[in-house]
Amino acid sequence: MAIVVFDASFLIPLLDPRVKGFGEVDVKLLHLVQTLDKQRDVVVIPTPALSELLIGAGDAAPHYLDILNRTPRFKVAAFGPRAAVEAAERHRQALRNNDKKEGAESWAKLKFDRQIIAIAKVEGADRIYSNDDDIRRYSKAEALEVIRLEDLPEPPEKTPDLFDKL
Repeated sequence: MAIVVFDASFLIPLLDPRVKGFGEVDVKLLHLVQTLDKQRDVVVIPTPALSELLIGAGDAAPHYLDILNRTPRFKVAAFGPRAAVEAAERHRQALRNNDKKEGAESWAKLKFDRQIIAIAKVEGADRIYSNDDDIRRYSKAEALEVIRLEDLPEPPEKTPDLFDKL
């Protein structure tokens, strides 16, 4: 059993029907979720990523939360005290290296990304599924592997949508 993290760039195409329907991405994501389920892996959803998903969810937000709460492999993880300590340490380290923004476009995004990475570390994850280049860059310093949608393996055959049953 492994612990992995999904950020919003994976959650949104997985759950939002307005984003679904792009063929290859849908099939790859569903195959990934089914593979993780078969391996009994835990998929951590950091609350900052959940928030990003819910921003555009509108009336579907309760349905998305229901799916995440009823799917046994998903675990919503909060940015709590331990994650706050991790994020603060990363920020102090960046200050010591005279690179406090670490190439981020904004402070808000940097802090958001640090929260996601800190939650991943506290939860014991070794891998983050994300298309975010900043998450990818910051995760290297934390020895976390980052896998993008385009890096997902091709499924052996078409798989049914596991969320249709919920």
